[in-house]
Amino acid sequence: MMKAGDEAESLMLQEFNCAQSVLASCGPALGLDRDTCLRLAAPFGGGLARSGETCGALTGALMALGLACGVPSPLAEDKDRGYGPARELVDRFRQLHGTLLCRDLLGIDMSTPEGLQAFRDRGLHHSQCPRFVRSAAELVQEILARRAGTGG
Repeated sequence: MMKAGDEAESLMLQEFNCAQSVLASCGPALGLDRDTCLRLAAPFGGGLARSGETCGALTGALMALGLACGVPSPLAEDKDRGYGPARELVDRFRQLHGTLLCRDLLGIDMSTPEGLQAFRDRGLHHSQCPRFVRSAAELVQEILARRAGTGG
């Protein structure tokens, strides 16, 4: 069985976006089929619809944690339990990569035609993004393993 980090990187190299790559690598083990993961995460690539905002690898990872730790309750104390793992993910991703923003991670702004062209011309989808999707998927696995008491 492929580890989530390996699978996320493989999906990225198959031209899926960053959010799709992470959610589809983690979601099936959490009860969401692969095709639904790919559809759900599709608009989150490029830092939220190519806006250069929050990295899609991180948003895909947050969706996976939501599947595992989120609660269908409006009660604040219930919602707070889901924020702990999400906060840890955000903090650890920022520590690893220095920022949460796609445009800062890549050094270009995909929200502009020039930035999107630079992204394509420089091959960043294959040269930079795989490490972000790998680390995001691995962080999800580590956080969930620790919560389950199996290490991580």
